[in-house]
Amino acid sequence: MDILKTIVNYVLNLGAAVFVPLIMFVISLLARLKLSKAVKAALTLGVAFSGMTLVVNYMTNAISPAAKSMSKLMHLSLNAIDQGWPGVAAITWSYKTAFLFFPLLLLINFIMLTFNWTKTLNVDMWNVWNKIFTYVVVLYFTHNSLYGFIVASLQIVLELKAGDMWQRHIEDLTGIPGVTVPHFISLFAVLLMPLNKLLDFIPIMNRPADANAIQKKIGIFADNSVMGAIIGVLLGFGAGYSVSGSLQLAIEAAAAMTMFPMISKLFMEALNPIADAMNKMMKNHFKGRQIFIGLDWPILAGRNELWVTVIILVPVMLILAMVLPGNTVLPFAGIINLSFVVAALLLTGANLWRMLTLGIITTPIFLYGATYFAPVITNLAKTTGAVNVKAGQQLSWSTFEGPDFRMLFAQVFTGKWWAIAGAIIWLLLFVWLYLDQNKIPLPSKRYNLAGVPELPVTDEKPETSRGQKQDKWQVADIDGQDFSNFKKTKKKTEQKVTSVDAIDGLDFSNYGKKTK
Repeated sequence: MDILKTIVNYVLNLGAAVFVPLIMFVISLLARLKLSKAVKAALTLGVAFSGMTLVVNYMTNAISPAAKSMSKLMHLSLNAIDQGWPGVAAITWSYKTAFLFFPLLLLINFIMLTFNWTKTLNVDMWNVWNKIFTYVVVLYFTHNSLYGFIVASLQIVLELKAGDMWQRHIEDLTGIPGVTVPHFISLFAVLLMPLNKLLDFIPIMNRPADANAIQKKIGIFADNSVMGAIIGVLLGFGAGYSVSGSLQLAIEAAAAMTMFPMISKLFMEALNPIADAMNKMMKNHFKGRQIFIGLDWPILAGRNELWVTVIILVPVMLILAMVLPGNTVLPFAGIINLSFVVAALLLTGANLWRMLTLGIITTPIFLYGATYFAPVITNLAKTTGAVNVKAGQQLSWSTFEGPDFRMLFAQVFTGKWWAIAGAIIWLLLFVWLYLDQNKIPLPSKRYNLAGVPELPVTDEKPETSRGQKQDKWQVADIDGQDFSNFKKTKKKTEQKVTSVDAIDGLDFSNYGKKTK
């Protein structure tokens, strides 16, 4: 047991930027991708993860001091310290049985793939800590480790099914084929789903509102760098910064907003050849069956709607932390609400107006969730000894991942009727979400321009010569083609009709008419 613990801890200590590319390198070789291409793809993926981590940290380090300054201006003084997800993850990995969840995830994933219950192969092993934390939460309330393993296993199953559900949306949003995000944060879409359906009745919410659509309406003000600069300078003034300080924050926000889509292209470059090789292997050995590679959420980070939403929600969260009765958490390290925005991006198809509306409505859930689970996180820190907690002080996480799921399913095993009813409703909502997202039009086809009737939508796309799919043929598709021999080769390409199938679809409306 100690040997297994040592091996797992060593592998996980490599970090996602090293561990995930290594896994993908092995998968590439198994899929018979050329060694040179496999090495190139793995290295590029590692660079993409490292680059995205750098930019996310850069953005967080720029925004967090502004949020802290803003909280001082609002005279916020709350006793629960916001550790953010890095702090909670570090504490969770220190738990004594953490290493057991690595083989648990692999076992469940293997069983579900074997029986064709999922198409997702989850290689995002770093986020195993999410399952460990769920186990700790359930153990805290029930004092029964078996219940903890049951709920953590349920979470793994739901994440894999969510990976299946989101894949086509992720491919549409990112352009990367064959990958998905079986991350726990995407399950917050279960709560967002009914609210998003209500927004269907508001006309403005049914118009295109992704970054490209907005840029067409307001021009340069929707450019990545310009939008980042505007949001940054406004946030700086709101935090009480000087003109120079606000301008500095504007440049930092503009830099991050500009770099996110640049780095996201590296994910596409790395994953395209791996996805192609995997699909060929599955078609050859499993009669056309598809397998999706499950990765961490940063493959979505190139979407600017995500970052515009989280930055605008920073002052919203601080104001609500000040006015909500019973809240004890001062948002700081977790002020960038990734726990909400990834689910919102996928559910709404990158509709910025919907994402902002849903964010404002649901922010209290995260603050109250952080308050509710502060004793659990504090107890975990004391148990593991990972963090020294001062007397009278609590640790928490202002944008707590999945407060709905963890609260309901932990309390189910304590016999509380409201938790049992809530858990049943939650699972029914997940089924509704799953069915809806498998039939709803893709993000690029979902919203209509005002006054323009919606055309029938189908996910079927014409095959290209390379086996890839595209939405429609455009003039740009034949740009650069040579048609100089078109008339010369026409006769050569004409063939005799040798079967009924060969004339299927031909036009005979002018048959028998004289030509001029």
